[in-house]
Amino acid sequence: MGGAVSNKVANNRVRVGVLGATGMVGQRFVQLLANHPGFVVTALAASDRSQGKPYGDACTWRLVGDMPAFVKSMVVQPPQPPLDCDVVISSLPSDVARAAEESFAHAGYPVISNASSFRMDADVPLLIPEINADHLDVLGRQRKERGFGSGYIVTNPNCSTIIMALALAPLHARFGIEAVIATTLQAVSGAGYPGVPSLDVVDNVLPFIDGEEGKMESETRKILGRSTGDGFENAPFAVSAQCHRVNVADGHMVAVRVKLAKRAGIAEVREALATYRSVPQELQLHTAPEHPVIVRDEKDRPQPRMDRDAGGGMSVTVGRLLPDSVFDFRFVVLGHNTIRGAAGAAILNAELLQARGLLSAKSGRENEPATTELRAR
Repeated sequence: MGGAVSNKVANNRVRVGVLGATGMVGQRFVQLLANHPGFVVTALAASDRSQGKPYGDACTWRLVGDMPAFVKSMVVQPPQPPLDCDVVISSLPSDVARAAEESFAHAGYPVISNASSFRMDADVPLLIPEINADHLDVLGRQRKERGFGSGYIVTNPNCSTIIMALALAPLHARFGIEAVIATTLQAVSGAGYPGVPSLDVVDNVLPFIDGEEGKMESETRKILGRSTGDGFENAPFAVSAQCHRVNVADGHMVAVRVKLAKRAGIAEVREALATYRSVPQELQLHTAPEHPVIVRDEKDRPQPRMDRDAGGGMSVTVGRLLPDSVFDFRFVVLGHNTIRGAAGAAILNAELLQARGLLSAKSGRENEPATTELRAR
């Protein structure tokens, strides 16, 4: 297993394999899982040019702080089964993600994907644990109809969608929503590395991000929709989005206008946002922030530099909450796009799956080495 983590160390913790481990989101997975009490990284996989190399040689570390020492000697594997792990977390590019993730699910692995390939499939949960934990009910249908056996696929949404949906969920639950208009200001880290050329984005705003607007419009309705047990019924309201790339390192901002189904005062709206709690907080999941939505009353907040790390990067911050002259209310919501919008979201999904009994630390079985288990798949 890459030689870096022994079966003894992994004992009683869920063993995680990271696909796309050398990319920006893959590095966030490694960083966030380095000291996780319930999970341990035991396998790393990436593209052809990285395979067969120690992770320390294959990966140019781009995050603040040093690469965790325990992964440096782990050998990078191909993104295909078998991998020495209990669950696969994927940040593969969309053009290769579908085939690779499906192969792992067929081989019996739970797959938690940050890619867009399966997000809108009728039998795949598009999961934000605070909002739609009940969407996991569809996994029985998915396993049966796709022939996955013990494997399955769960996805997390687009980074901007997650940030906006966390602010919309309390309002939809309390008052109902009839329409949403959203305008994003998205950080350059959302494009990965090397991402947007500096000569394109310095002293500039790019008013187009390929595919982003459609994702926000369709994914939001699925997330805030209703589980039917074997599928999903989209939320009935309309969403219109315009997306822009701006010269900010981390932190996506979304300016939102919302029309509610029920009349509400601004104090009621603020209270619904600020007091929002849900399943992850009730279960006290390790990565769950105490306050998933933070409301600030200063006239000039939130700001990326000051607010993107709220709740360890897992909270979103709402500010500029005001009555709107066209719809009912408007506000700005900000979140960390590579933590809450990507790696942290997938890890929180894994924690919910573990709490629901859908992940197990197979490496903890008495006298059963990990290699035997993989061969038995």
